[in-house]
Amino acid sequence: MKDVNDPGDDDLARRIEALGPWFHNLRLGGIETAPGHFLGDFPRTKFERFAHAIPEDLSGKSVLDIGCNAGFYALEMKRRGASRVLGIDHDEHYLRQARLAAEVEGAEIEFRQLEVYDVGALGETFDLVIFMGVLYHLRHPLLALDLIREHVCGDMLVFQSLQRGPEQVLEVPDEVPFSEETIFEKPGYPAMYFIEKSYSEDWTNWWVPNRAGTEAMLRAAGFSIEARASEDVYICRRAQVPYAQWGAGAAYPARGAAR
Repeated sequence: MKDVNDPGDDDLARRIEALGPWFHNLRLGGIETAPGHFLGDFPRTKFERFAHAIPEDLSGKSVLDIGCNAGFYALEMKRRGASRVLGIDHDEHYLRQARLAAEVEGAEIEFRQLEVYDVGALGETFDLVIFMGVLYHLRHPLLALDLIREHVCGDMLVFQSLQRGPEQVLEVPDEVPFSEETIFEKPGYPAMYFIEKSYSEDWTNWWVPNRAGTEAMLRAAGFSIEARASEDVYICRRAQVPYAQWGAGAAYPARGAAR
């Protein structure tokens, strides 16, 4: 049984506080890192809605968590037995939090400061790539998906994006004539809403797709949708890039070395 008077608890509490604020509410040594989160017990409650769609046994598998933040999903994948887990984020603040979390949990996870646009610099593919809560923060979202598919996703992609707009998904024909304009006004047509100013008090929110837009972008980047695991989470597999014979897709080389 845990000794509540253990002085190590105070030291851990100070380390957690020093690394605040936290966006992931983790439980480290019995201490919650973001107990007052505006989304509740996040991201645990979100993960519970789609956890069933990810293999419970990841023994021998490699995992890349893009935009890992404080490492919640990286830790969960390690708990499922993944042999190699790498978390990347552009923000060193989040990476310091993730490293502390892995230390406390005794989890062997590597963390690197790296942009999604530079994943080619990793020089390896992964059995499972997690790309959640990142797309709508990017100025070039389709490029990011192209690069993930080309350089690091060997099989499965777990994808999530903020979505707004209609839930309908229109069956878009293979060809739309130039004279056709009304199709763009239909609720289920794939769309991305551009945020010129701030949204939800966050200037890093740039794009918000509707459901049809999310699914169309995934297919266009060369991912087949295996399941819609929850309202905005998709389980995908690496597939052929549509219209690749006409130059579709973006196989850009790595720029520089991974940090």
